[in-house]
Amino acid sequence: MNTNLEALAKLVRYFILRSTTKAGSGHPSTSLSATDLMVGLLFGGIFRADLDNPQHPANDRLIFSKGHASPLLYALYAAAGKVSEEELDTLRVFGSPLEGHPTLAFPYTEAPTGSLGQGLSIGVGMAMNAKFVDHLPYRTYVLLGDSEMSEGSVWEAMQLAAHYGLDNLVGILDVNRLGQRGQTMYGHDLKAYEERVSAFGWDTFVINGHDLDAICKGYEYARTVQGKPVMIIAKTLKGKGVPAIEDKDGWHGKAIPHEDYEKAVVGLGEIDRSMHGMVAKPDRQELRIESTSVPTPFCEYTKPVATRLAYGNALARLYPKYSDIVVLDAEVSNSTYAEIFAKKFPDRFFEMYIMEQNMVGVALGFSRRGKIPFVSTFAAFFSRAYDQIRMGQYSDANIKFVGSHAGVSIGEDGASQMGLEDLSLFRTLSGSVVLYPSDAYAAEALAEEAAKYRGIVYIRTTRMATPLLYRPDEQFPIGGSKVLRSSANDTATVIGAGVTLYEALAAYEALHDDGIAIRVVDLYSVKPLDLETLRQCASETRAIITVEDHYPEGGIGEAVSAALSDQSTPVYSLAVRKMPRSGKPDELLAYEQINKDAIVKKVKELL
Repeated sequence: MNTNLEALAKLVRYFILRSTTKAGSGHPSTSLSATDLMVGLLFGGIFRADLDNPQHPANDRLIFSKGHASPLLYALYAAAGKVSEEELDTLRVFGSPLEGHPTLAFPYTEAPTGSLGQGLSIGVGMAMNAKFVDHLPYRTYVLLGDSEMSEGSVWEAMQLAAHYGLDNLVGILDVNRLGQRGQTMYGHDLKAYEERVSAFGWDTFVINGHDLDAICKGYEYARTVQGKPVMIIAKTLKGKGVPAIEDKDGWHGKAIPHEDYEKAVVGLGEIDRSMHGMVAKPDRQELRIESTSVPTPFCEYTKPVATRLAYGNALARLYPKYSDIVVLDAEVSNSTYAEIFAKKFPDRFFEMYIMEQNMVGVALGFSRRGKIPFVSTFAAFFSRAYDQIRMGQYSDANIKFVGSHAGVSIGEDGASQMGLEDLSLFRTLSGSVVLYPSDAYAAEALAEEAAKYRGIVYIRTTRMATPLLYRPDEQFPIGGSKVLRSSANDTATVIGAGVTLYEALAAYEALHDDGIAIRVVDLYSVKPLDLETLRQCASETRAIITVEDHYPEGGIGEAVSAALSDQSTPVYSLAVRKMPRSGKPDELLAYEQINKDAIVKKVKELL
């Protein structure tokens, strides 16, 4: 056995116990089980990284999918001399970068984790970036817990990694048998894991997870495998090294009490606190910089066009300028029109199949390696991946989500296909931008605004073709709106976006014939809102009426109401309030009372 690695493993275990006992909380038992696995990886000459430059493009990447083992993550870098013992003592203290689960406050965190089952998808994205986009030799390692192997998102990632032949991706499965409340589904049945992982097209290597020689051999073997990812399946003991808790239930998420701490530390054996582990440096690699150019002009539209089609045109137009763009789609690219980009730039398009959770995780992996992923599917299906989307906000994600087939206006396909919650979903995210273009030129312009914006952006596109309202040179800044009809005599302001904007314009004509003037606003930026224009409308008209093809909860109506809560002008919301059903778009807009006639009726009621 490598005595240096053995000594480092003792040191790391000491750091785990010290930090968690000092904090009075944390997950030492699950950190102790994976200690040998991680010490062998980082300090056994396998893992290559410049620790003075955590974002070096050639660094190997390490993702703790079992994020509750964060005390181990911090202890590893303490053993590498990058975290002091005094810093370890701040574990879980407010303001400390050593948070309860890994966050970007700690510079060696690849992506925040803690919601189980997501790390492998992120690793797939990073491995795909290395293999197909940046063409760099770095390898991605993902530490997985046996409990999280029940998550469907893990197996989505397993399928895709095998499909793309990611031989630069290594999973490390810590089979410590015990979950939060007892034994896991398969306990220590390593054969069960081996059979399942192999069935998904991965190479496997089964080891004793506390035998450092075997661990190093497993990693060396993984480097020789070509054409498929590798899973190291390791039998471990939860709480390894501390007899009082080793392989015992009831210690998940519990620190060793202060009164038992000294005994636990003595049980580790002699500890050399002065030693530091060495991490191998990567080969010098320069990131290839793609040349950029000015995007081609807008398409010339001469007739009604669906904004989803304009989105596809925009992607193909923008890529030469925004060279970090990659495009992902969940097997509906002929409906979202991401296929336009795929046909023109096949090397930058990645089919994710019907795996929305994994698609978002992969996008996050790309984003963390500096890419700008545009991710598309039907608006309704993003709800499947909400947890992955939610976690993205903690990862400083720079992802552009595009949801097509939104609202009852999709027609005959029925309620299961209608995105009616999507605006609410994306509005809740910290720092997010939510955009809703109404015509083709707005869609193209807003796609570029999304590419320029650093952060999470959601673009809602429409299934049906809509008439042209704007010109190619029209500007659509984030946080803006367009006042399309106005006069000094406007009685009410009607706010629409997407299909309901056209209903508002039709209502304007009908009311105009009756001698009633209304103001019509295109609220293309749902978040952030154009507060200046909204306040002006509230001061100059007697009422605000929002009309949206979305449920009222969390939609445009609630956004506008909240923004104008300090104003006396009333805000009325026309939204989808009945159970949707199949039908023609016009029938459904009328049924839900979000069409021209409903707007006219509401305005006349107010008068």
